[in-house]
Amino acid sequence: MPEGPEIHRSADAIADALVGHPADTVEFHDLDEFKEHEATLQGRSVRRVEAHGKALLTRFEGGWNIYSHNQLYGKWMIRQAGDLPDTNRQLRLEITNDYHSAYLYSATQIEVLQDDELDDHSYLKKLGPDPLGRETDEADIVERFEATDFHRRQLATLLLDQGFVAGIGNYLRSEILWSEATHPREKLGGMDSDERRELAEATHRLIRRAYEKKGTTVDDEELLAYADQKGDETACGRHYAYERDDGECPRCDDEIVCEEHGGRNVFLCPSCQPSP
Repeated sequence: MPEGPEIHRSADAIADALVGHPADTVEFHDLDEFKEHEATLQGRSVRRVEAHGKALLTRFEGGWNIYSHNQLYGKWMIRQAGDLPDTNRQLRLEITNDYHSAYLYSATQIEVLQDDELDDHSYLKKLGPDPLGRETDEADIVERFEATDFHRRQLATLLLDQGFVAGIGNYLRSEILWSEATHPREKLGGMDSDERRELAEATHRLIRRAYEKKGTTVDDEELLAYADQKGDETACGRHYAYERDDGECPRCDDEIVCEEHGGRNVFLCPSCQPSP
C-alpha cells in the first residue's frame, strides 16, 4: 500500500496536471452511484489537490471534492489529454482538461463530497497529524508522542494507527524503529521523555525525507559513509532495515531479521533493537 510520502507525491503530480484548469471530462467508471455527479463536476476548475495521510482530495470550485484512497492496489497515472495508459488495471476515474488527463486505477474507495461533509468524514476526522501537512511541524509530532492516551500500546501497532500519526505504513515503521534502536514491542510509556522526543523527531524527519527522495529513507551522507566502509556503494540501498533481512545492519554489522509484529512484517536488527 502506498504510504504518506507516495500519496503526497501523487497529489503534487495531479495538481501540476489539473489545478487552475476547467475539467472538460469527469467520468466515473463502473461506479454508477456517482454518475449523477459527472455533469456537476464537468466545467469546474480544480482548485487544489491535497493528501491527508494515505487519502487524497481533489477539490473543485464550488465546494465539490472527490475523495479517494488507493488502498493496496490503487494508482494514479498522469498523461497528455486523452492518452489512455496501456494497463490491465481497472479504470475507476478520469479527469481531463485541455492539457492533461489524470486516471485513477483499481482504487476501492472513492466518494464525492461537499466541503461541509469533510469534517465529519469517517476516515478524515480520525486522522492524526500528518508530518507532511502544510500546518504540521515537528513540535506537533513530538506532542503526539507525549500524549499519554497512546502510551500503553506497542509501537508495532501504534505506528500503523492512522489516528496516531497519519501516513506511516510498513516500510516507514521499520525505518523509524531502526533509526532510534527501538524494538517493535516497546511502548511509549516505557520510554523517558527524551527517548519519546527523539523517536518523534525521527518520525518527522524520515517521513519528510521519504517524500523528498521518492521513498528513500537513507541520508545521503550516511549512505556515502556506509558505502565507503563496506567498499560497495549499493550495500545499503534505499533503506536502513526494511526488506534488508539478507543484509547487514548499517550500525553494527549484525544481520537484519524479519519478524511479524501486529500481523505485519517488521525488519530490525536484534543487536541494536533488543526486546524490552
